[in-house]
Amino acid sequence: MQCKGFLFDLDGTLVNSLPAVERAWCSWADRFGISHDEVLNFIHGKQAITSLRHFMAGASEAEIAAEFTRLEQIEASDTDGITPLPGAIELLQHLDESGIPWAIVTSGSVPVAHARHRATGLPMPKVFVTAEQVKHGKPEPDAYLLGAELLGLAPETCVVVEDAAAGVLSGLAAGCHVIAVNVPPGSPGLEKVDFSLTSLEAISVAKQHDGIVSVELKA
Repeated sequence: MQCKGFLFDLDGTLVNSLPAVERAWCSWADRFGISHDEVLNFIHGKQAITSLRHFMAGASEAEIAAEFTRLEQIEASDTDGITPLPGAIELLQHLDESGIPWAIVTSGSVPVAHARHRATGLPMPKVFVTAEQVKHGKPEPDAYLLGAELLGLAPETCVVVEDAAAGVLSGLAAGCHVIAVNVPPGSPGLEKVDFSLTSLEAISVAKQHDGIVSVELKA
């Protein structure tokens, strides 16, 4: 596969934030009398406000906004157990050293995404797209289209790297190449991705003399 730049999801792709996510959302589910499994199965890869609107159908926007603020504060302050995923730091450092453009494109808000990014010591991207910057979250293509635009690249020359079905569908809808990392088998859109991996350590990235980037699976 060839490309010119990368668009990475954050949670579950570059960082393991699952313990913090589950603590926050299970606590929220308990307050509203909803089963943990029902909540956790829905929220993956989606903006928090989208999930709250789903589970709080019939509530006012003011009530939903208040819950969002409360949840955001909890998630932004709880970074215990958040770690970089295998190969993430090394891959991003390699992209920087090779002059290959990359961005983080997350469904998280600024406070939550930046707290998790800082907690893991990942390199800082020049482009960091968060929930506040797009009208429609994943699985709509808005976030990845914006990420490509801010990198100055056409979407079809970018590779989206995702762990969630919503993100895979977003990347495909944006017209990007897609690498799926630990996306559950049978997830929608998985049959259309370029590579399906269990770890970022499985890919090799090299910039050619003409500026085109080759992405291959390691032998």
